[in-house]
Amino acid sequence: MGFLNPDRSVLPRAALVIGGASEAGGSGEAFEHVYPGTAEVTTQLRLANADDVDRAVAAARAAAPAWRALAGDRRRDLMLRLAALIEEKAAEMIPLLSIENGSIVIAGPHMSADAAQKFRYFGGWADKIEGRTVATWGGPAHDYVSYEPYGVVGLIVPWNGPLFAATMCLAPALAAGNCVVLKAPENAPFSIMKLVEIIGLAGFPPGVVNLVTGGPDVGAAMVAHSGIDKIEFIGSGATARKILASAADTLKPVGLELGGKSAVIVFADANLQGAARRGLAGAVSANGQGCVNGTRLLVERSIYEPYLQMLAAMAGHIKVGDPLAMDTIMGPVISEASLGRIQGMVGGGVADGARLVCGGERLGGDHAAGFFLPVTVLADVSPGSAIARTEVFGPVLVVTPFDSEEEAVTLANDSEYGLGAYIHTTNLARAHRVAGQMMAGQVQVNGSGEAMTPCVPFGGMKRSGHGRLGGIEALREFQQVRNVWVNLQD
Repeated sequence: MGFLNPDRSVLPRAALVIGGASEAGGSGEAFEHVYPGTAEVTTQLRLANADDVDRAVAAARAAAPAWRALAGDRRRDLMLRLAALIEEKAAEMIPLLSIENGSIVIAGPHMSADAAQKFRYFGGWADKIEGRTVATWGGPAHDYVSYEPYGVVGLIVPWNGPLFAATMCLAPALAAGNCVVLKAPENAPFSIMKLVEIIGLAGFPPGVVNLVTGGPDVGAAMVAHSGIDKIEFIGSGATARKILASAADTLKPVGLELGGKSAVIVFADANLQGAARRGLAGAVSANGQGCVNGTRLLVERSIYEPYLQMLAAMAGHIKVGDPLAMDTIMGPVISEASLGRIQGMVGGGVADGARLVCGGERLGGDHAAGFFLPVTVLADVSPGSAIARTEVFGPVLVVTPFDSEEEAVTLANDSEYGLGAYIHTTNLARAHRVAGQMMAGQVQVNGSGEAMTPCVPFGGMKRSGHGRLGGIEALREFQQVRNVWVNLQD
């Protein structure tokens, strides 16, 4: 069966929204967006540049005093209205998620519902922001703490899950009383363009949310801009280093959610079928391009070969193909360059002694033009090899045996990353004991991503970043603390 043709007529038109005004393109270079399923150009965008960032920042700063002063119940109602509109317009949003980066269309309803849920959850916080009083000594005084918005926040989000990442930052930033300059990634901009369009329909004041679509130069202009008070970045460690170096000039605070090489520990007492199915999710979720995906599988030796056999059998049933087809379970990676890099890493793993269990070869036939790689499993992977220590960002799992709980913990923590960790066991005491030793920001027991909800904190340790998105912690991520001390003696 041939590929479904992406309907270009559904693509949103506004690549920039500044001060409430929609603009078809910016002042920067032209960019051709490529659909990963067929390598065809869908549209050409005129990207933003530094001058457009200046205009967006000016609009946000002009809107900031009124937005900050707006009563919490008013911000709440706007965010609840936005959540309802996202649900109402889900059918318009869903195809964009597939066209922009090859995400499977059957995941679209969940992604749009998740976006709505974030605004509903953080809208519920908007009218509940309160401070606290502090007991003092040394004389009669009244001391209190208040939580204040930064003012203007710059949000830079990645191409692999732009709607998910944008709403994870945008909802708490708005609830806290900040105005926003949001950068949509040039190679996957459409869902964010649609989101900002819906924000305007919801009645948000002009300038509260400003959109600039662009590449690294636009992000760099945002980080360096003296009119942006804080940067929140989701992306790679290499880019994060550049951001931190630039932000040092203005002493701008930066929140970072970066990459991962998340360990999946499978103990012999685990539900083997469930552990294999959830282990497979590390390769399949987001077409293997998820920062928190569990891609480094550590399996107790007594079940090692049965687990591998089950994993390979399940992988053989994963339908890889057209992202717009309803029976597709896994789509393409983002680009030709990414596919070549991933295959090179797989080849390097085999050269280092790993055993190729399944996958590894680019799909041909009807899929030859697209950027498709099936689920790829490498076994007997040395913990010190490059494939075991480097984030692949593709549908590749590496599997290593262990002999004891202590060895499993040591192997899991032997990584420069610390975003996620997954533990599979039916022993509750072991689950808590091992979870308490994981150097990771989010630990899931007998799970594979179910904890990624708006009400729980998410973020990394070590080189996976700092700061938290989700829960009350995300609200605090976009607030500053003010302390006021009042002398009651004079």
